[in-house]
Amino acid sequence: MDIEVIKPGLLTTIQDLGRPGYYHLGIPISGAMDRHALRAANLLVGNDEGDAALEAVFTGPELTFTDHRIIAVTGADLPPKVDGESRPTWAAFEVEPGQTLSFGFLKRGARAYIAISGGFEVPLLLGSRSTYVHGQFGGLDGRPLKSGDRLPAGARKRQSGSRLRVADEMRRTMPADVVLRVLPGLYNHRLTPVAEQRFYDDTWAVAPDADRVGYRFRGGSPLEFKAREQPFGAGADPSNIVDACYPYGSIQVPAGTEPIVLHRDAVSGGGYFTLGTVIAADMDLIGQLQPHQKIRFAPVDMPTALAARRHEADRLDRLRRGYG
Repeated sequence: MDIEVIKPGLLTTIQDLGRPGYYHLGIPISGAMDRHALRAANLLVGNDEGDAALEAVFTGPELTFTDHRIIAVTGADLPPKVDGESRPTWAAFEVEPGQTLSFGFLKRGARAYIAISGGFEVPLLLGSRSTYVHGQFGGLDGRPLKSGDRLPAGARKRQSGSRLRVADEMRRTMPADVVLRVLPGLYNHRLTPVAEQRFYDDTWAVAPDADRVGYRFRGGSPLEFKAREQPFGAGADPSNIVDACYPYGSIQVPAGTEPIVLHRDAVSGGGYFTLGTVIAADMDLIGQLQPHQKIRFAPVDMPTALAARRHEADRLDRLRRGYG
């Protein structure tokens, strides 16, 4: 059955867990910016954890349903309503044929995930239903939703309680002081020691143009580079290198002024040096940062990064045991 889009919201796209395996060909992994929230929403409504859901940025869509569905909204605190009556976030609730799902004002976070029982059955492309807007493929015609769209919904896979709720300890909360942990490299040797230390000491703010390609930060000190003769193939600016691959989460700093953390729709390579990579455990958190949010970067070593990844994996296992 189809779901009619009455209002699309500011930027609402269909996302799943992405299409890994093609990054070396220049195709980004895409998928949900907050994968834990997408998984939780799907498990609440009885879907497989990687099924396609809606990712809504800052404002929610308005949707009218033609059949009975279980709904869950997770991630950002974007209050859902059914025919104008409030429903909880991080919990399953029902909608009946003819009812309309809408949203109140955003209270916290940046991206909400809206899962429906059965998921959204747009065509698979390279193993994923995720929308890659810059490439104009995936999702619904490779673009954000617009008014009048009809979203194809799949068949319900398994029973799910309509009153299930994710416990607080299994949700990601936004800390008062946001610290993004960084594994230094691959080109941090290009910086003076003073400049590298200052990068971690400074407080940065999310820039208004942060998006799925990269989160840009402002407000810190410009970087200072060690003097060198630029090699053949690199540009004249000291932040340029001979083109190289970019890991997911890597931090490039064009002109040495504003760091950009490359995210789900990022390019896979280019000619800017990277001073480090945000660890995998903190990438979902970036997806929930609003413009002007203050953050700091903190260097960590590999054992710390791996321990943080295990912690996130344990939390996901508890979520699967509780709701899968």
